[in-house]
Amino acid sequence: MSNRRTLKRATRAPGTVARRPGTVLIASPGRTPAPRRGAMVYSSETGRTYHLDRLIGKGGFGEIYLAKPEPPGPLPARVCVKISHQMTGWLREAYFAQLLFREVRALRVYDRFVTADGPSMQYCLAMEYAEHGDLAAWLAARGGQPERFVRHEIAAILEPLDALHRGQALHRDLTPFNVFVCEGEQLKLGDFGIATHQRSRSGVTADAFNPLGAPTEIAWGRVRKWQQRDDVYQVGQLIAMLLRGDVKSPMRSRDVRRLPCSDHLKEVIHRCLGARTKRYQSAQELCAALRHRPKELTTGRIRRLAGRRLSFTGFLSRPRREAIAAAKRAGAVVQSSPGPSTDVLVRGRPNPLQVAGKAGGLKLMEIRRLAAQGHRIVIINEAQFWRLTRTARRRVSRRL
Repeated sequence: MSNRRTLKRATRAPGTVARRPGTVLIASPGRTPAPRRGAMVYSSETGRTYHLDRLIGKGGFGEIYLAKPEPPGPLPARVCVKISHQMTGWLREAYFAQLLFREVRALRVYDRFVTADGPSMQYCLAMEYAEHGDLAAWLAARGGQPERFVRHEIAAILEPLDALHRGQALHRDLTPFNVFVCEGEQLKLGDFGIATHQRSRSGVTADAFNPLGAPTEIAWGRVRKWQQRDDVYQVGQLIAMLLRGDVKSPMRSRDVRRLPCSDHLKEVIHRCLGARTKRYQSAQELCAALRHRPKELTTGRIRRLAGRRLSFTGFLSRPRREAIAAAKRAGAVVQSSPGPSTDVLVRGRPNPLQVAGKAGGLKLMEIRRLAAQGHRIVIINEAQFWRLTRTARRRVSRRL
């Protein structure tokens, strides 16, 4: 059960109407008054009549009613009927619901129809009823969730998102108000009111989004294109919210180390929320990262530093400036951070306060990302580094 931008499920107090702030989209025009309680809407598509019981959600783009279908047929005894007076959002939701009808973790739409309401039209969707409400309301009642549950449920809702991404479509509104908790406390993805297809991998113009859930660079206007990796950013926020049990404030990448989860999951979240160019590029990549831990980085050996491009990480026994000077005298090129051209990473003593534990510093995470892309980078320890600099100094002495 869902609504566009401004709709929120009313959960804890039956019959209450919940509202949340709208998004950067279009102001809603004047609407025809909502149907009164006890009213009915008739579907010319299926021949069913939906008896509206009570209003359970309302916003700028429609009203949601708990309803009883007659005759029910294969439908459950209770469904939600969303009534809107705007065709655009209704078309998007009806289309993407049909596109994802085989995905068990996408909120089901059973019926879509239009009825006349005096001089205007009512655009209706009969949808699956989320008995536990949206994720925000559920977390307010249940609190933070264990890592095992978070991994399983996020991987499950990534499946419909992956179907969208493989079809060159973008959701653009993966907030806790658009993920719903259904029977058996299963998370399902809903609200496709601003979902859209992209013509190329460059993305679509970021003209419709929720500022509270958008990446900073888009919310501040520095980036004008919404891409699949921006959907991934929002999933990273959902993971953090599930672990914290709090949806009131977004998670910042520098605060990931405080999350109550394993170092591996912290690394996954940090990559979702971190630098735009280093995020997972699609839901498929993120799902693979959740299910498969990366290989442990092992120390290798090299014969000389001359001609190598190297970077340092961790605490060294000597000042970093001495190590940089020794590496340059040995003929190496020192880089402040590893990149595609890096050959060697000198690893010192780890910092226990790193983003993802002793093996989860920013440079080590970047090395793992580059290694997954096929770049070969040799990791050496500090002792080997100093031996190589001494060997290079002796070679120079012999020549003189």
